[in-house]
Amino acid sequence: MALPASMKCIEILDPGPTAALVPAERPLPTIGPGEVLIRVAAAGVNRPDVIQRQGMYPPPPGASDIPGLEVAGTVAAVGQAVNGMAVGQSVCALVTGGGYAEYCAAAAELCLPYPAGYDAVRAAALPETFFTVWYNVFQRAGLKAGESFLVHGGTSGIGTAAIQLAKAFGARVFTTAGSDEKCRACRDLGADCAINYKTQDFVQVIAEQTGGRGVDVILDMVGGDYLPRNIKSLAADGRHVSIAFLSGPKADVNFLPVMLKRLTLTGSTLRPQPVAAKSAIADDLKARVWPLLDQGRMAPAIFATFPLDRADDAHRLMESSTHIGKIILTLDRI
Repeated sequence: MALPASMKCIEILDPGPTAALVPAERPLPTIGPGEVLIRVAAAGVNRPDVIQRQGMYPPPPGASDIPGLEVAGTVAAVGQAVNGMAVGQSVCALVTGGGYAEYCAAAAELCLPYPAGYDAVRAAALPETFFTVWYNVFQRAGLKAGESFLVHGGTSGIGTAAIQLAKAFGARVFTTAGSDEKCRACRDLGADCAINYKTQDFVQVIAEQTGGRGVDVILDMVGGDYLPRNIKSLAADGRHVSIAFLSGPKADVNFLPVMLKRLTLTGSTLRPQPVAAKSAIADDLKARVWPLLDQGRMAPAIFATFPLDRADDAHRLMESSTHIGKIILTLDRI
């Protein structure tokens, strides 16, 4: 496949509001051993992209400064030591940056095939959210069939994936959302109980619904004053996983119930982890989750698509929090 010398992309000119996202032209990324070059057809928009644009989430060392953590498209070039992948193959991939572009370098180990019947838009909606949920909820927190699970922000990309995954693997699913409409959407995705946090106290609702026992696992993207409330909502031996702090990273916490209930409080960021660690997540997803996607037992919830040069509009929508599910950037090669 003949490759051009340069590509269109979206840069962050100066950290700040959505106007910081500007179209640009750059040389194609170079790929190293173990990497492939993807001709991008669609790229997911995620909250970390917004935080990076605002100047509060710099790329890890060696990562592209172009935003974008997940892409789908076709393999345009294959690096040395890559086996089992060929030019022209359709893949979606988790990347450390560079997704808002016509071409993106990706570790071959973090590329997964399109599920059956998927196009690039649907495939691009998978990597960041499914890697994040699987790692934190199933690998770190060890959610098991028969347990109960709470995810805050049930209509976010992470939330919509978490609801479906937890339900598919046999958990009782609770979630919070900011309107009755969003709560209905969560229930449609499989949530057993959706709590409107603007009109209901989730601590009280969970206590009532579980007979005072609480839930076994909580996935939290809110932080701040949600942490002590989450602790109240956890059952004995419960596990709490923090993955973002929309309300801030600091909280005043009474650790006595943590000790009395033998709770585990943990957290993670996925982006700076080494390829080997993320490769183990990819292997698990391919073996245990991709078959469910192939069978149509779950699917990404896609709210809106925008062409690449309207990335600023996509970010405005993300920041409005009015969306239900994923926001995707598209190129003219779907």
